[in-house]
Amino acid sequence: MMDGQQFNKVRDAVEQWVEGPGERWAEHIEETGEVPEAVWTELNELGFLRLAAPVEYGGQGIGFTRWMELMEVFSRSHGSLRMIVHVVNGIWRSMDGHASDDQRKRFVVPSVLGEIKIAFALTEPGNGTGADITTSVVREGDTYYLSGRKHLITFGMRCDYYLLAARVAGTTGHEGTVALLVPRDAPGVRAEDSSHTMGVTGTDHASIVFDRTPVPVDHRLGEEGQGLEVFLGGFLTPSRISVAMSCVGLAQRAQQLAVDYARSRVTFGKALTERQAIQFMLAENAADIEAARQLVLHAARRFEEGADDASMQSSMAKMHAVTMLTTVTDKALQVHGGLGYWKSQKIERVYRDARAQRFEEGPNEVQKAVVFRELLQQAATVTPGAAR
Repeated sequence: MMDGQQFNKVRDAVEQWVEGPGERWAEHIEETGEVPEAVWTELNELGFLRLAAPVEYGGQGIGFTRWMELMEVFSRSHGSLRMIVHVVNGIWRSMDGHASDDQRKRFVVPSVLGEIKIAFALTEPGNGTGADITTSVVREGDTYYLSGRKHLITFGMRCDYYLLAARVAGTTGHEGTVALLVPRDAPGVRAEDSSHTMGVTGTDHASIVFDRTPVPVDHRLGEEGQGLEVFLGGFLTPSRISVAMSCVGLAQRAQQLAVDYARSRVTFGKALTERQAIQFMLAENAADIEAARQLVLHAARRFEEGADDASMQSSMAKMHAVTMLTTVTDKALQVHGGLGYWKSQKIERVYRDARAQRFEEGPNEVQKAVVFRELLQQAATVTPGAAR
């Protein structure tokens, strides 16, 4: 485990990159609409794509809560840069809990080292992102034949493998679900680029059709019936916390831009910072950001401790942080006045990028359902009279 002094050095390096090369990459991405492969190479060479992975896998072994402190810094950068760091630093965790020793050597460790790219493929058109998946497999000997559709798959065009959720044909619910590592170039895979999004410019997304795509059975993580455990158990809770911290970081960036603009903008002989309306907006933003940060760090600690309420805490943190980000970026844009609507202003990109967090790892409606379910379970364990 990395000690405090080592962590501070890493944090300094991340801050310097975000404020320097990261900002230059952000401008390049907005100008071209693409994230060049050189960005991935640079992030990998700096070790930023394996910060949270175990040392024995080639990672830096940073504990989850401290990793979230770095996630906050990365999130002040461009949305696509944050997305790369968020996904790659987390996807090993989803695979690791169900991988065999051979699969760790073939898939988990190479993904940590940046030798292969793996895209998370759960979402389907016409279905939710849980037990109602319909993409299916039929087993013939040592091969699964995969048929179905996935969409909104981040890095679905540039990946080497899809970490994909499917079900054995004829099964329902959680029964029969499987998690497969499907080669991107396998026969019967047709991927269509769907990367034209409102914000997070340059992150590639794909809509994918599988037509009896052959997948070796030894590419299955865990057993049949454990597919959704790989996705919902091993990845979702920490990923929601990470997205929540991404909201904190991006909100902090919006606040910084608003404060800087308010200090320099003069109207009727006074800087905006002398206007009480502006003062109150910025003060409210600061309090909202700090409240969200502390809730996210609390959820991170609960996850790291293996606490029973970690799932509920992750949904609470994500729910609160998303609402906070919406409010903060709106006020930050308002501080900029009409000028903030122009692409020449950094706040315009931040405002667009912020909207993506609203649905990443489930919208607030899903988070509320998770929290309420946990509340009911807690209430059921309270004996009559215990609350007196």
